[in-house]
Amino acid sequence: MAKAFFRLQKFLRRTQFLLFFLTAAYLMAGSLLLLQRTRFVIQQGSRGTSANQALPVPDRVAGVGIVDPRTLQNPQPGPRLLVSMDALQEPALNQRHSPRWLVSRNSELRQLRRRWFHRFISDQEPMQTVGFKAMKHTGEHKGTYVGCFSDDSRERTLKGAVFYDLRKMTVSHCQEACAERAYSYAGLAYGAECYCGNKLPVTAVKPEECNSECKGEKGSICGGVNRLSIYRVEELRTGARRRRNVIYRGCFRAPENLTDTFPASLIQPNLTVEMCSEFCSKKEFPLAVIRGQECYCGYPTRRFPLHDGAEGQLCADTGRYCQVYQTPVQDTRCTDRKFLTTKSKVFVALSSFPGAGNTWARHLIEHATGYYTGSYYFDGALYNKGFKGEKDHWRSRRTICVKTHESGKTEIEMFDSAILLIRNPYKSLMAEFNRKYAGHLGYATDRTWKSKEWPDFVNSYASWWASHVLDWLKYGKHLLVIHYEDLKQSLIPKLKEMVEFLNMTVTEDRLLCVENNRDGNFKRSGAKQKDFEPFTQEMKDLINRYILTVDEALRGRNFTGLPREYVPR
Repeated sequence: MAKAFFRLQKFLRRTQFLLFFLTAAYLMAGSLLLLQRTRFVIQQGSRGTSANQALPVPDRVAGVGIVDPRTLQNPQPGPRLLVSMDALQEPALNQRHSPRWLVSRNSELRQLRRRWFHRFISDQEPMQTVGFKAMKHTGEHKGTYVGCFSDDSRERTLKGAVFYDLRKMTVSHCQEACAERAYSYAGLAYGAECYCGNKLPVTAVKPEECNSECKGEKGSICGGVNRLSIYRVEELRTGARRRRNVIYRGCFRAPENLTDTFPASLIQPNLTVEMCSEFCSKKEFPLAVIRGQECYCGYPTRRFPLHDGAEGQLCADTGRYCQVYQTPVQDTRCTDRKFLTTKSKVFVALSSFPGAGNTWARHLIEHATGYYTGSYYFDGALYNKGFKGEKDHWRSRRTICVKTHESGKTEIEMFDSAILLIRNPYKSLMAEFNRKYAGHLGYATDRTWKSKEWPDFVNSYASWWASHVLDWLKYGKHLLVIHYEDLKQSLIPKLKEMVEFLNMTVTEDRLLCVENNRDGNFKRSGAKQKDFEPFTQEMKDLINRYILTVDEALRGRNFTGLPREYVPR
């Protein structure tokens, strides 16, 4: 009996070891497979990969330019282009010139959102308990700490400028930003928000109530919940003055009653632009208006919209005209934003091809309506800069509209209506290539442009630019087509169309405020000129045929065709 028991015990031990070995092998194999399938996401970013990294294609994919997966094993040597209006009925693009990775985008984007979500959660984890004495208000900070104050979002005193950085906010960063914009005080709240102004809040509170650690600076305090850590930055302003941007807006006809139009004024002998700009900056106005020895401060309004400029000589020869300058002060009449208080009954998409100006359009819509926009994705860089709708679930209906680059019948029919933003494909491709390899504000290096990545990118993405528009024209239920170039040229009229389409009503002054803050925080600084032509003749022939196809499709649906500036003749 003992011998049989010993044999059983020996067998169980071997079985336990075998099960452990098999389990470990299974987990390792699964991990390797997962890493292989998600490798391109880590390397290439959120919207795709090069053609030679495409994943297996599902059996059914809706949308123009997607072919039967079996053809991927035997690619054709020559490209087949979109032709005529038949593209609206049947897929016609050869897989060589379509974004092959896009066909498996749903599972890939879910993986990407999980990765972003975990990164976001890790950023939001409660920070380790730090003794209040260990946190410091001074030290390397150049401004003078004033104290901790109560912050009421409805009656905010420091409202001259507002900045967010939910990952890298520091006391110095906030101080310098406020000093460069000619403010006297910088206030930090929630560890990540920066407010500027020239007046202190009324209510001071206990120092320990400011207890939020700065997101980008361990050991330093950046306010708290409804609490502001305030610094005086006047001593920084002398050094920052030479970095301030006072922008000449032009010569304009003066309104009939200047004192009624502008809330603040100054009469000064030998008045200079710098004197007037300093005066208006201290008063927290974005415009400095000069007529002779008179200085006026205010905002763009219906009485003074800054739309019809005049010859500069008129400002020197007659008192009926005035010179207008943009001060470093931010126009804050349209910076307040919030989530919808009740769920939206209409589910609206803000759809575009990547690189077509979707982020800029969101900035305009948010500031015009006062409500956040959502996103089908989660972009941590956008969230950190104040697009708070990024972290909200895209189907929550708490945002005014939802950003998407998706195409295909299933993805499009989820929305009740859509604003379809279209941009010149040459500009879109270059913008997305820059974003893919250098982020939202950077530029890809010349070496990257001249590598094989660029032709692979054009071959994959050019057809997506066309198929994206064609799919939305085919499956979209209620569309408003906006051309990026028209929006840039005629901001107020086009923005009015977008706001009305969203069933919102806004004041003229708010729209003028948006126009005054038109660029937002995600505009690349200038157009980086290249000493070479990135598009080969073969690329141009390909893109031009897509342009003609899309132009024909738009006109076939009674929409305005593509702008003449980039339609081939």
